[in-house]
Amino acid sequence: MLISELVFIPSPGAGHLPPTLELAKLLLQRDQRLSATIIIMNVSFGPKQNTETRPSDPRLRIIDIPCDDSTMALISPKTFLTDFIEHHKPHVRDIVQGIIESHSVRLAGFVLDMFCTAMTDVAREFGAPTYTYFTSGAATLGLMFYFQSKRDHEGYDATELKNTESELSVPSIVNPVPAKVLPDVLLDKEGGSKMFLDLAEMYRKSKGIIVNSFQELETHGVEYLLGDDNDIPPVFAVGPIVNLENKKDETKTDEIMRWLNEQPESSVVFLCFGSMGSFNEKQVKEIAVAIERSGHRFLWSLRRRPASKEKVEYPKEYENLEEVLPEGFLERTSSLGKVIGWAPQLAVLSHPSVGGFVSHCGWNSTLESICWCGVPMAAWPLYAEQQLNAFLLVVEHGLAVEIRMDYRTDPRAGVGEGMMVTAEEIEDGIRKLMSDDELRKKVKHMREKSRAAMIEGGSAYTSIGNFIHDLTI
Repeated sequence: MLISELVFIPSPGAGHLPPTLELAKLLLQRDQRLSATIIIMNVSFGPKQNTETRPSDPRLRIIDIPCDDSTMALISPKTFLTDFIEHHKPHVRDIVQGIIESHSVRLAGFVLDMFCTAMTDVAREFGAPTYTYFTSGAATLGLMFYFQSKRDHEGYDATELKNTESELSVPSIVNPVPAKVLPDVLLDKEGGSKMFLDLAEMYRKSKGIIVNSFQELETHGVEYLLGDDNDIPPVFAVGPIVNLENKKDETKTDEIMRWLNEQPESSVVFLCFGSMGSFNEKQVKEIAVAIERSGHRFLWSLRRRPASKEKVEYPKEYENLEEVLPEGFLERTSSLGKVIGWAPQLAVLSHPSVGGFVSHCGWNSTLESICWCGVPMAAWPLYAEQQLNAFLLVVEHGLAVEIRMDYRTDPRAGVGEGMMVTAEEIEDGIRKLMSDDELRKKVKHMREKSRAAMIEGGSAYTSIGNFIHDLTI
């Protein structure tokens, strides 16, 4: 039996490798004729990509490209993505050539992360098709295509929408979309907007697009992408793809789980803002005041802002929490809550004592909370496409309450710190989150729909089968 080999290339962002690894495993489980290689391009800042749970399946290989000094010399906020991919093309080419020479496989295609489409050049050298893996939602993908088409056919400049009160009619979204929730990069006059929409142009040239979403969650968005008259390649809505095997720092995980075990069912509000999420000290104090006033049990993942404004760094752990929290906060709330650093997010969300999630609305976190764990969310986006995700959750789908939907910050220290969410706003959001029984029922129902989508006969199960068929014809 001739094996069909897929080459996966995730981008180096913390939220991109886990869904890539899970997708590859899912495909191999579904079809014995497939094998896969995931090529990881590493960066030196932040945590190392987590591949501790490398699967034992010999058909799945994970190959790391080490991060060297020449790679890090390219790190610049404005040109990093382009230069980073270009730097790695020769490495990827050599790896793929080695796979072909040492394994008896048919190269079926490259599955390129949504930010790695420039690797199409390498795929073309091998005569292999490319598929885009869009690790965010269907509505967001539709929005990218909408603005790219308006730019290319009408000369429309999306950056003119920045700081306006405009509302737009976007085909992949039912409700009018306020300009204030559009992704930062789309509004960037310094070249970010062009780069973002050029990606959408590249997606149109791929053989197909895999989306980490599913029809029952984003009915309108998925149906738009599947339409016949929008010049979009075949779309495979295969979600929710969730990383179920994060085993990082088991000692801390055990301590957190022991504390959660002591709390009543659905009583704890969990506050966590993703791998890049952090706030300045003034905002941290507002959050603390809100938590204390709300009177709810809480688990708060709190980390220090990066020190440098010139480059992207991951937040660090606080050595002494008292230096940033209001005086006496830890003592006064010791019977109700726990402040931690890093959090085992999925394990926490899966615990029966957790009743609500104050979140940055990253797409992976959204799928984990709503679709896998059935935990309602309070939306507090920070950057990237998170404002749009928040709008979709609150307005489009009614699966979250709002804290501040249009809040924006920059992962770099102190950049874009003009916004401040008051303790009153945060407290109000927490109270609504923890008391809305109808919201809780709606989210639990969506979890049931997501589980049904993944089993035989479900929408995502069928989409995965359609993708495998596209690969092997």
